[in-house]
Amino acid sequence: MTELGGFQDRVARVDLSDGSVGYESIDDEDAKKYIGARGLGVKYVFEQGPEVDPLGPDNLLAFMNGPLSGTQVTMSGRIAVCTKSPLTGTVTDSHHGGWSGARLKWAGFDGLLFEGQADEPVYAYIEDGELELRDASHLWGKGVHETRDTLEDEVGGAYGKNLSMMAIGPGGENEVKYACIVNEDDRASGRGGTGCVMGNKGLKAIVVKSTTKMPQPADPETFKEGHQQAMKAITESDVTAPNEGGLSLFGTNVLMNITEEMDGLPTRNARYTSTESMRDDLGATLDAEEVSGENVRENILVDEPTCHSCPVACKKEVEVQTMHKGEEMNVRMESYEYESAFALGPNSGHTQRDDIALMIDRCNDMGVDTIEVGNMMAMAMEMTEEGRLDDVGGLDWGDSETMIDMIERVAHREDGLPDLLAEGADRIADRKDATGNSLAVKGQTIPAYDPRCMKGMGIAYATSNRGACHLRGYTPAAEILGIPEPVDPYEWEGKGELTAAFQDLHAISDSFDICKFNAFAEGIEEYVLQYNGMTGLDVTEDELLETGERIYNLERYYNNLAGFDGVDDSLPARFLEGEEGIPGQGASEGEFCELEEMKAEYYDHRGWVDGVVPDEKLEALGIDLGPGTGVTVGDSAAPADD
Repeated sequence: MTELGGFQDRVARVDLSDGSVGYESIDDEDAKKYIGARGLGVKYVFEQGPEVDPLGPDNLLAFMNGPLSGTQVTMSGRIAVCTKSPLTGTVTDSHHGGWSGARLKWAGFDGLLFEGQADEPVYAYIEDGELELRDASHLWGKGVHETRDTLEDEVGGAYGKNLSMMAIGPGGENEVKYACIVNEDDRASGRGGTGCVMGNKGLKAIVVKSTTKMPQPADPETFKEGHQQAMKAITESDVTAPNEGGLSLFGTNVLMNITEEMDGLPTRNARYTSTESMRDDLGATLDAEEVSGENVRENILVDEPTCHSCPVACKKEVEVQTMHKGEEMNVRMESYEYESAFALGPNSGHTQRDDIALMIDRCNDMGVDTIEVGNMMAMAMEMTEEGRLDDVGGLDWGDSETMIDMIERVAHREDGLPDLLAEGADRIADRKDATGNSLAVKGQTIPAYDPRCMKGMGIAYATSNRGACHLRGYTPAAEILGIPEPVDPYEWEGKGELTAAFQDLHAISDSFDICKFNAFAEGIEEYVLQYNGMTGLDVTEDELLETGERIYNLERYYNNLAGFDGVDDSLPARFLEGEEGIPGQGASEGEFCELEEMKAEYYDHRGWVDGVVPDEKLEALGIDLGPGTGVTVGDSAAPADD
């Protein structure tokens, strides 16, 4: 039992196989060592054993908030979903914003742990510290949006007032390997296939009803100092200042024109590093500006909703009218995001702004990851061009009309190409001898930052514990925005240490659970003051940073025991030396990512041996899994597949 501030000291453990529901306290020492949300969620997943089948009854699906979730802390409306990924086979955590994390805290819970598999579809209803499983047979087969409306009518209440929902669509039900979990505001735990695990368990949705019961700090004076300091930093930052900073005005898609100008926007399955370099080479008409945050704001923006306790309001709600197969389509869609626009647009060979809005909306309704869907279609387009998909039907570059329909076909796993695309890049590569067409690291494809331009992203993708990811260690903060200080994006030296620092810092914020955008303005000093103020602890900056390092090493240790080592810390071949180089005339022409040099620097800094966490590192960080896990520290010397 923990008496730390910020916790409700209540976790529900649900066995979906027999429908039983039990309640547990938060272990005080675990809370101190792993904070909450991502850190504590991964600890719970680890205790199930790293060798579980991701789509078996023993895999744990953990919904976790942290000690700062649902508090007065800015941007504290996030929640972590932790599990073993069916896409990558690694441990994964995937977060979403909005209000669901805050409402779960206000309803009396720090976390929900689901294991087993239901015989018939169910949803979980939560209110006043109690969880009840209800029949969801009538919801199975429905999209997220219809599920949202049906449940609002069924349970009573109103989204935006006292109700939140987290649900899967047909993508999760049909076990698309990159299916996601989407809340009532179309905020998605998008990466790693968390929705696939949820569908495999027969869990359609989680509905949370609560009043606003915001946790109060254990040390009000310390918290007030930290909160005021944090607010000052956020309001004075060029990136986060409300109604002034780039994120507040243009959302995440503020990056589209920036990366295009840097020659760092992967285009046409990353054969090019910008739409301009593609035009130079092919004479094509693509132009990233057409799908930029500036263009969106000027032409199709209709609202700027916020997540809990957020002054930045980076969400950019849009409305478009577009023609699809001769029919006029009117779509109002919650947020036009950068990574979604990249994958479904330039990387797939087109810049049709309104078609991309329709695709994002359809991905949200079907419950599939926008990044992975777009990259799967880009991979298919390149394979079609090379004649590798003649037996299942192909997909042409820039065919946005077919892409729109393909999203639903993938979610329902129609025979042929859609079913193949639903399996993810690694499985496509294995079945079609198409490794050279894949943009995946550990089975998950890259987001919208080219590692030939931003070398830090190269080592960050390679060493991410959940597959290619910009959010494990966001080096573009330094390489693009100069935060905490400017670094040369084309220089590889020092990027190993920089990446590790960002990885540890983000492990902390993900475990609080607060938005990473805080880190564009705040630093470790603000984190420590707010954390100590809320919990009543008295940790130092160094101790908190060590906690982030502990969490990252626990995840790596899990992956080691699941069979991963330094060989898996790789990049797609086209980013490495020896490839044909980058066509076009941009700044990235002829560049490649010096991965091996950065890995050596990174491993040395981490204290790892060929990508494996040694026993002495585990002991130094106090990673002791305890009885009942089937794992001891001494198991770390060799990966689990030996």
